[in-house]
Amino acid sequence: MTIANQVLAVNNDLPIKTDAPVHSGKVRSVYWLTAEDSRRLIQEKGYNVASDTPLAIMVISDRISAFDCIWHGEGGMKGVPGKGAALNAISNHWFKLFKDNGLADSHILDIPHPFVWIVQKAKPVMIEAICRQYITGSMWRSYVKGEREFCGIQLPEGLEKDTKLAELLQTPSTKGILEGISGVPAQDDVNITRKNIEDNFAAFNFKSEDDIALYEKLLKEGYDVISDELAKLDQIFVDTKFEFGYVTDAKGNDKLIYMDEVGTPDSSRIWDGEQYRNGKVVENSKEGFRQLLLNHFPDSDILLNKDRMEEREALARDNALPESVLMAVSDTYTGIAEKITGNKIVISDDPKAEIIEVLRNEYDLINTI
Repeated sequence: MTIANQVLAVNNDLPIKTDAPVHSGKVRSVYWLTAEDSRRLIQEKGYNVASDTPLAIMVISDRISAFDCIWHGEGGMKGVPGKGAALNAISNHWFKLFKDNGLADSHILDIPHPFVWIVQKAKPVMIEAICRQYITGSMWRSYVKGEREFCGIQLPEGLEKDTKLAELLQTPSTKGILEGISGVPAQDDVNITRKNIEDNFAAFNFKSEDDIALYEKLLKEGYDVISDELAKLDQIFVDTKFEFGYVTDAKGNDKLIYMDEVGTPDSSRIWDGEQYRNGKVVENSKEGFRQLLLNHFPDSDILLNKDRMEEREALARDNALPESVLMAVSDTYTGIAEKITGNKIVISDDPKAEIIEVLRNEYDLINTI
């Protein structure tokens, strides 16, 4: 068994029962179940959702994306061993903690396998909900250029790179391309202000204007829960992205819930506390991989300049990264996951076969040949 074989790179070809096209994103693939199988599972498993709620199987992969490209390594490595299992394990841990602390539910109904979630269909809020406790990344790059207003928030003079902000800042951006919103360009991932959201709450899929304050409350509470737990591990929760959506429970109540993933190395920056106190930033997140790519290629502007996307895609397609690089990324992901959850991340020899077996035997969701 080679290392490359332990990577689940292709996750959209599983024989899962579905009558809809498989949606495959950068990391996850989504298989929408038939209405019949959705109703059957809701009844058999007792999921707290309306009986006609569409369900899906969400399968994570070990692919790694950065700068809107998928990267690969030497020896046929199409991803990072252990990455998918680590991401799911971390999200599962935080979602459970949120529920234990009375925050809100998530879209996840069941976890059949470390790579798999059974999820309910939600109506997403079209906002990337971002929290920042330190000035770094895109905020710092804008600050250095002289910008002092960020998502409608005025930043003071004299801030230094990677230092803690006086308060936790919520800096939202658009999720997808939204048309016809005054003052908001029809582009993906555009920074927006709270006033933009208030003036156009329905366009962002909020059911009421009051839910803006609820989403902000859940965002802060979720951030604080994760930050406090990471602090116990001497890890710093620098910034993160949450997503929210609406679902309906078995009693017909609409609920605002957490969606996607939370507090992972893909959606957050996490710094080592001891190293930070010694004046050094050590990333326990994908940001470390991003920085490695910036240093690896001579012309880093290709990775940062959206006008050079064709060159960037060619760079990712035509350059196999050293195996040692992807294994170092694997160590980062599995290491922080094991630290957070207290459990070892087991890298399967054949994750696809395991997924098929459990979905066949315990859920009757695999097509028969």
